[in-house]
Amino acid sequence: WILIAIQIEVMSQNNPVRNPWIAKGVRRFGRSAAYKRSGKWAVKTKGPLAAPQPEETTVDKTFQGGVRKVPKQKQSRYYPAEDVSTPLYSRKKNVNAPKLRESLVPGAVLILLSGKFRGKRVVMLKALESGLLLVTGPYAVNGVPLRRVNAAYVIATSTVIDIESVNVPDHLNDDYFKRPSNANSAEFGDEEQAVKPKVSEERKNDQKQVDTALLQQINEQSGLKAYLNARFSLSKRDYPHQMKF
Repeated sequence: WILIAIQIEVMSQNNPVRNPWIAKGVRRFGRSAAYKRSGKWAVKTKGPLAAPQPEETTVDKTFQGGVRKVPKQKQSRYYPAEDVSTPLYSRKKNVNAPKLRESLVPGAVLILLSGKFRGKRVVMLKALESGLLLVTGPYAVNGVPLRRVNAAYVIATSTVIDIESVNVPDHLNDDYFKRPSNANSAEFGDEEQAVKPKVSEERKNDQKQVDTALLQQINEQSGLKAYLNARFSLSKRDYPHQMKF
């Protein structure tokens, strides 16, 4: 400490400062002492700036020989008889689709990381307006039907299938996958009486139409059908950050 103090003293003489460093992150004088040594307290200010004059909202009027101040603009006497409810701000109304990764392109083979079909490989068909991805197994290969998935819970592989010849209907959008209100509602204790959802004929036909055209492209590449049917999993000493998908 003595040698350090000597070195600091020599440096301060060669390069004088008001508040030299004693150690790393510690100065010789505190905040109050440094302010006193700086001499800023002795500087006389020119005075505060003139505050803006407030606009006069009243005028003088004579009433019965006297002067009275009255507002320039008379307040309205109307008021609602009942409380008017104002809608609260909700971020759900301002839904902006997130920007997708460059690897998420139509025809890319994805690995699902969550949900009922986690570990399954699916084919991406398109991105919806909500930012979700429309994917399919196809259903005849690995049992994954047409469904929406979140882009944050998928791994995009380097395998891309040419799906230009696959006609994806325009009505396959976010409204297509909405569930009817109170479809599976059941009171507590009446779970057995709840009606199980049934797959409509429209969805079956759409699934068959998309899978038929997609299977033609899959069968052209050897081993691709078995690759889609295989479930992704990690075993001992498998490090995902070192893998190339």
